[in-house]
Amino acid sequence: MLKDLCALNATSGREEAVRDYLIAHLPKEVEYFVDPLGSLIVKKKGKRRPKNRVMLASHMDEVALIITYITDEGYLKFAPVGGIDSRVLFGKRVKVGPSALPGVIGGKAIHQLTKGEKDTVPEAENMLIDIGAADKKDAERLVSLGDNAYFDSEYVEFGDGFVKSKALDDRVGNLIMLEMLKKDLPFDMTFCFTVQEEIGTRGATAAAARIAPDYAIVIESTTAADLPDTPNYKQVCKLGAGAVVGFMDRGTVYDRALYKQAFELARENGIACQTKTMIAGGNDASAIHKAAGGVRTLAVSVPCRYIHSPACVAKKSDIDCVAALVERLAEAFCDAPAD
Repeated sequence: MLKDLCALNATSGREEAVRDYLIAHLPKEVEYFVDPLGSLIVKKKGKRRPKNRVMLASHMDEVALIITYITDEGYLKFAPVGGIDSRVLFGKRVKVGPSALPGVIGGKAIHQLTKGEKDTVPEAENMLIDIGAADKKDAERLVSLGDNAYFDSEYVEFGDGFVKSKALDDRVGNLIMLEMLKKDLPFDMTFCFTVQEEIGTRGATAAAARIAPDYAIVIESTTAADLPDTPNYKQVCKLGAGAVVGFMDRGTVYDRALYKQAFELARENGIACQTKTMIAGGNDASAIHKAAGGVRTLAVSVPCRYIHSPACVAKKSDIDCVAALVERLAEAFCDAPAD
C-alpha cells in the first residue's frame, strides 16, 4: 500500500487522488467527512469512550512544481510548491498536468556556463521543463498555467529493508493511520488526513479548530542527515534507529511531559526511539498545538534521507517503530486523567 500511495500525485490544494484512495480503503464501520479545505476526517469507535479527545494527523500533500509561464519556444517555467532544494531539480524527469505528460527539467548547458555559474546551483526560476513541444502554441495544447508537475520516480526496495520513492513525506504517515483504522481500537479516536501542510500547515489549522482535541499526535517524516563526514550533532536523526520524537522544531516547542512519556513507553514496549539533534523543520503540530484554546501535541516521525526530493529514502523497520509507538501513545493519551 505504501507503493500505491507514493505513486499517487497530490500536491498542496490538490490532494484528491490520495483522499479518494484512502476513502476507498477505509473500513466500513468508520464515520468520515471531508471538510471545506479538503482534509479527510475519520472517526472510529473503540471499545471504550476516552477520558480525552485524541486526534491523530498526517498530511496528504507532497512537494511539487506549478507551471507559471510558457515560453515562445514551448518550454515551461515553474515555481516550487513547498520547500524544494534547487539542487535536486536539474535533469530530473517529471510528469506534467492531468495527463501526466512526460517532461525533463533543464537549463543552460554546462559548456555555456560562465566560471561563476559553474560554482553555483541554478535557482528554480532559471530552469525550465522541456516537454518536447515545437513552440508555445504546441505546448498550450497540452499544458495550462497552474498545472502541476510531479517527480517521475518509482518506488524501489533495496538493501537491508530500505525503500526509495517520491512522497514518502508523508505517505508513510497516511499508511500508518490507515492500518491503525483497520484495528480494534481500545478507545474512540479521530484521524485527520490533512491538506496543504507543505505550504504552511493550513489544513491542520482548520481541522484542529473543528475537532478541538485534548491531545494530538502528528505522524510525519523528518530529515535524516546520517551521511559520511557529517558530525553526529548535525545528523538530526538516523535511519535504523527507530521512531523520531523531537523536543522542538521551527514551529513547535513540544510538551515536555509528553516527550518524556514517549521515551518511557518506547522503552517499556521494546520500541526503538530517538530524538532530533537539531532544531529544524516543522509540521502540522505547529498549527494544531495553538488551536481550540491549546492542544497538548507530540510529533512522531519516520527518519528520511533526501526528503522533498525524487528519491526520499526510509527504512521499513523505522516505519514499524513509529506505528507501534503511535498506538501506545494514543491509548495512553485517551486514558490519561482529564484536566
